[in-house]
Amino acid sequence: MHLFTTVFLSFVAASVLVRLWLSQRQVNHIRAHYAEVPAAFAEKISLEDHHRAADYSCAKLRVGRVTLAWETLWLLLWTIGGGINLIDQWWTGYEYGPLVTGIAVIFSLILITSILDLPFSLYQTFVIEERFGFNQTTLKTWLLDLVKTALLVILIGTPLVAAILWLMNQAGANWWLYAWLLWMSFSLVMIWAYPALIAPLFNKFSPLQDATLRTRIENLLQRCGFQSQGVFVVDGSRRSSHGNAYFTGFGRNKRIVFFDTLLESLSADEVEAVLAHELGHFKRNHIRKSLLLSSVVSLAGFALLAWLMSSDWFYSSLGVEAASTHAALILFMTIMPVFTYFVSPLFSALSRKHEFEADEFAHSNSDYKALISALVSLYRENASTLTPDPVHSMFYDSHPPAMIRIGHLEAIAAAEPSG
Repeated sequence: MHLFTTVFLSFVAASVLVRLWLSQRQVNHIRAHYAEVPAAFAEKISLEDHHRAADYSCAKLRVGRVTLAWETLWLLLWTIGGGINLIDQWWTGYEYGPLVTGIAVIFSLILITSILDLPFSLYQTFVIEERFGFNQTTLKTWLLDLVKTALLVILIGTPLVAAILWLMNQAGANWWLYAWLLWMSFSLVMIWAYPALIAPLFNKFSPLQDATLRTRIENLLQRCGFQSQGVFVVDGSRRSSHGNAYFTGFGRNKRIVFFDTLLESLSADEVEAVLAHELGHFKRNHIRKSLLLSSVVSLAGFALLAWLMSSDWFYSSLGVEAASTHAALILFMTIMPVFTYFVSPLFSALSRKHEFEADEFAHSNSDYKALISALVSLYRENASTLTPDPVHSMFYDSHPPAMIRIGHLEAIAAAEPSG
């Protein structure tokens, strides 16, 4: 067995064990606090809602364990089990040339993997989400979304994959730099195009109709120096009763979006405070910082791929007999999540830091008590557990736990000079 095969299998085993350990910690912590609502929320969240959130979280964790076992099995079958090699040899036999063969192998794997994941997506939507009262979608809508997504992957993904493979084959030793520039350009175009061209394929976006609320929002936007193409309401209730708000795009193509379910559950003061939080991400340059971090990580990734691509052991140690640019790309994208999993707490910590900063901005530009009230409503309506395990949260949570986040807002208010 090659040394890298041993390293890869060791990381697979370690990541699976850590994931299972974290999952069990989360279940144990939630169950240990099942009997009563945390004191800070006792007046605002009923014991019934607290139990619902706990049961919902544990149900998703149980499904996550089965999903993890299934994905790990196929990861091993694709790599050291020879699955990628088998598909590669099958397409190579047609002698279509390196570019067409590479595209065919990549999209064959995407298709097969998507089919293998379908049962879990169906179960999550029509069993778990249905059981806890969140699912609003129909099988027809679910299937239409699936078809639309597949078409987008083909129409957008094919030219991108072809261009990257062409650069890998034809652009010489510095192909990775050119491929990185292409990837970053593509990412920026997609961020710009998503609000106006892609998102409307799945949901209906309507201008906010409530004149009073719209005036309050426009005044907040003016105070914060934020310009966008408008404030929109998305029909999220077609698929789920979960609520959310976000802004998307950049430059002149920015949009502020509220889920219709969110507007139904929050007061005008709470909506304004939630929007102030979202604007905080913009004013604190979180989008730019995330793009910068993404660019650095992707640059390092392309450079690493360029080095691995020239190493015969990279292919043989992962079950592929013939070295090729598309095999290198496939293997790299397949195995990297195993290795990067252990740095995920760093990215989660950065995301939580951004959430704290956005809350601080909202505190300065809206009623912080309304933001706290809105957060409590969102935790209740989305059945988010109020008692997550701290270690599990450190790994996975992009937002601070409820008690820590609300305590942070209250601490800011207490630190302000009175009068």
